[in-house]
Amino acid sequence: MMKMNKNRTNRLEKKLSLGIVVLFVLIGCLCITTVALTRTVLVVKENYFETGLVKINLNDGEPVIREDEYIFEPGMTVVKNFFIQNESTDDVYYKLYFDNVDGNLADIIEISILYGNKSLYNGLAQDMTRDLAVAADDVLRVDERRELEIWFYYPPTEGNRGQAQALEFDLCAEAVQTRNNPDKLFE
Repeated sequence: MMKMNKNRTNRLEKKLSLGIVVLFVLIGCLCITTVALTRTVLVVKENYFETGLVKINLNDGEPVIREDEYIFEPGMTVVKNFFIQNESTDDVYYKLYFDNVDGNLADIIEISILYGNKSLYNGLAQDMTRDLAVAADDVLRVDERRELEIWFYYPPTEGNRGQAQALEFDLCAEAVQTRNNPDKLFE
């Protein structure tokens, strides 16, 4: 019985010794890696970069059309004015889109957004999503404010299909700075 306990003790001592050796080897490797990493750092002095702030004011947060302001009927057009202003620290590209679109009029009401006689969007309300919206063709300069028009048109060909229906949406604007972004990437 005594011999059996001695064998167990020897095996335990060997395992413990092996574990300690492995621990010291790992600590040594960690030290060597740390020294190697600190020695390979490259320093290039006098580099400078700055970040900018992108901030857009979209109609002071006011809706472009209010609930129960109009009861749409076939052939009807409603034109509303709103603005977008660049309150960023740099020039920006921007795009307008609808979010949280809801209601059965989404596939009936045609939307047009105009800047002067330039069209920024033409299509159905349901298709004016963030993913499908494209950036405006021109740049919105720092502190520039643009007066825009949004047209809501109920085509007469739709008849009474939209009777007693509604359209709800959030008009949104997204902007990215123009500097170092020639492809107008919104990421």
